[in-house]
Amino acid sequence: MNNLTLLALDTSTEACSVALLYKGEKTSLDELAQRTHTQRILPMVDTLLAQSGISLKQVDGLVFGRGPGSFTGVRVGAGIAQGLALGADLPVIPISNLTAMAQAAYEKLGVEQVLSAIDARMNEVYFSQLKAQKVRSDFGEFLDWQVVSAEQVLSPESIAAQLDLLTGEWKTVGTGWAAYPQLATIVVGRETDIVLPSAQYMLSLALLKWQQKQTMSALEIEPIYLRNEVTWKKLPGRE
Repeated sequence: MNNLTLLALDTSTEACSVALLYKGEKTSLDELAQRTHTQRILPMVDTLLAQSGISLKQVDGLVFGRGPGSFTGVRVGAGIAQGLALGADLPVIPISNLTAMAQAAYEKLGVEQVLSAIDARMNEVYFSQLKAQKVRSDFGEFLDWQVVSAEQVLSPESIAAQLDLLTGEWKTVGTGWAAYPQLATIVVGRETDIVLPSAQYMLSLALLKWQQKQTMSALEIEPIYLRNEVTWKKLPGRE
């Protein structure tokens, strides 16, 4: 796996980030880029590749944050990933932004039970409950996140009700907790300083998926909005 080169990018929230795995080493660039993702992401990719002295054609696979997040940010990330992957004929690995923050909590703090939430605006939150599981393979030990409750968009009140049923030690990541008073007060003592996803932690998640051959073609890229899916299910006559 030391010969594997992966490029990751994410624009799904107000954060804009790129990361590169090359010769077993990770490098990354992170910026806050409110409404300027389209102007910043490609120059950041070029900078990171140039710093490592390689071209896009030398990359083995492309990793991207597939959402959930802002509609515009998720769409931009999926579009950029598709363009780069098509241009260089690269396989693609989509990574959940909620899971990427859980991975950050593990790598930075050793946390293995994570409540991940991104502010979805309109009094709603993108939410996922994740538990780490270690997986051994021929290439070493990997962390595989088990989704305890499926990714969903919920009201703060619904999430608060779920938190009342929790047992064990859980930590929180993401912007969703501080966005609403009813959540900010209930998670006191569980907070971390991880509030935004970063492409560097998507690389760690992508390694296991690469080894398990869980890649897709550029034409199969599909952003995950969550809110669209919920709206679709609520339409009259829809199952």
